[in-house]
Amino acid sequence: MEVAAVITKRYQLKKEAAGAVKQGHPWIYRSQMSTAAESFKTGQWLKLIGPQNEVLGYGVYDPDGLIAIRVFKQGETPPDAGWFAARIVRALKKREQLVKYSNAYRAIHGENDSLPGVVVDVYSQVCVLQTYSASVDGIGRLVARSLLKSLGLKAAIWKFPVKRKTLREDRVLSGRIPDEVSFREGKLNFTVSIAKGQKSGAFLDLRGLRKWVSLQPLAGKRVLNLFSYTGTLGLAAESAGAKEIWNVDVSKGALEVAKKLHTLNPKKHSFIAADIFEWFEKLDPKEKFDLIIVDPPMMAGRKDQVETALKAYRKLYREAERHLAPKGTVVVACCTSRITRGRFQETVASAFGNRLKKRKEIPPEDDHPVSFPEGDYLKVLVYQA
Repeated sequence: MEVAAVITKRYQLKKEAAGAVKQGHPWIYRSQMSTAAESFKTGQWLKLIGPQNEVLGYGVYDPDGLIAIRVFKQGETPPDAGWFAARIVRALKKREQLVKYSNAYRAIHGENDSLPGVVVDVYSQVCVLQTYSASVDGIGRLVARSLLKSLGLKAAIWKFPVKRKTLREDRVLSGRIPDEVSFREGKLNFTVSIAKGQKSGAFLDLRGLRKWVSLQPLAGKRVLNLFSYTGTLGLAAESAGAKEIWNVDVSKGALEVAKKLHTLNPKKHSFIAADIFEWFEKLDPKEKFDLIIVDPPMMAGRKDQVETALKAYRKLYREAERHLAPKGTVVVACCTSRITRGRFQETVASAFGNRLKKRKEIPPEDDHPVSFPEGDYLKVLVYQA
C-alpha cells in the first residue's frame, strides 16, 4: 500500500475536543472547533495539539457537516503506509472465522476499524467502497486498492451514500461489475445487484438475524416479514420450514427481486407492496403469525427525530402484537445510532409490557465491530408471547 507520510498542519484543540481525542473518540464535532479551522481545506491532515501543547493525535479536516475532524490516530507519530497496512490486516484478522461461514462480509467498518468514514464490503470476488465524506475519498481509494490486491478480488466499485449522490456518481474502480453477484451464508445462497441495490447492495449486518431465523423450528408456521426489502429473511424462514411467508415492503422493485431470487417454493410466499403503517392498521385481525419480523429503515437521522421514531416503533409493536399467534415470536430491529441501545430496549419493553418476554438479543457480527457509542447502531431483540 503506497502511502507517503502525511503532510500536516498544526491545530490547537479546545478542551472538550482534546478530551474526546484522549478518550479515543474518532470524531471532533464542528461545535467543538474554533474559527481558526476555517482556513483549512477539505482533506487537510491536522496534527492535533492538546492544552499542554502535547501532540494528541492526527485527523482529517472536513469543512462541511457536523463532523469537522475524523481522528485516525492517537499519539505523536503521524500515520504512514505501515500504519494503514496494519489497520487493514487487523480488520481482516477479526473476520477470519466469519469468512468460513460466508463469502460476503464488511472488510472495513469505518471508525470501528480505525479508518473513519471508509467502508468496504466484499461480495465473493467484488468489493464495494463507500466514503462518507469528501475528506476521506483519497484514503478510501487507497484502502480499496489494497484490499483488491491482498484478497485477490476481481473488481471494485465506488458507491456513494445517498447524501452524497447529488454531488458524485458511482463509478467502477477496477475490473467489470456483473449485473448480479451470488454469495453464501452457511447453507443459504443469496444474490445481490451491487450497482443498483441499497447501501453496498445488501444488508450484511443482518446476517446474524438471517442465521437465527434459518435455525428456528418454523415447520408449518406462518411468518410476517415487514420491511422485507429483497426477501433474504423470507428465504431464511422458508429454509427453516415455514409454510407461509408474507413479505411486505413499500418498494415494488425490491419485492420483484425477492420473488425472482429469494424463494425456493414461490407458492409459499406472498409479496405485498404497501405503506406498512397504513397496511398494518387495515390488516384483518384474524390474520395471525407465528413469527413477525419488524425491521424498519432508519427513522432518526437527526436528534430531533428520535421521539417521532420511537412513537412509530411503539405503533408498529402494538400492531404486531395484535397479529401474533399464541406463543408466537416478534423480532424487532433498530438501525440508528441516534437511538441508544438502552433507549431502544426500554421502548420495546414498555410497548409489550409483561405480555411478551425478551428471549434473545442478537449481537453485532464480527465484521461490524463496535468501538465507540455512536458505532452501536444496529440493535436486534427477540420477544416471545
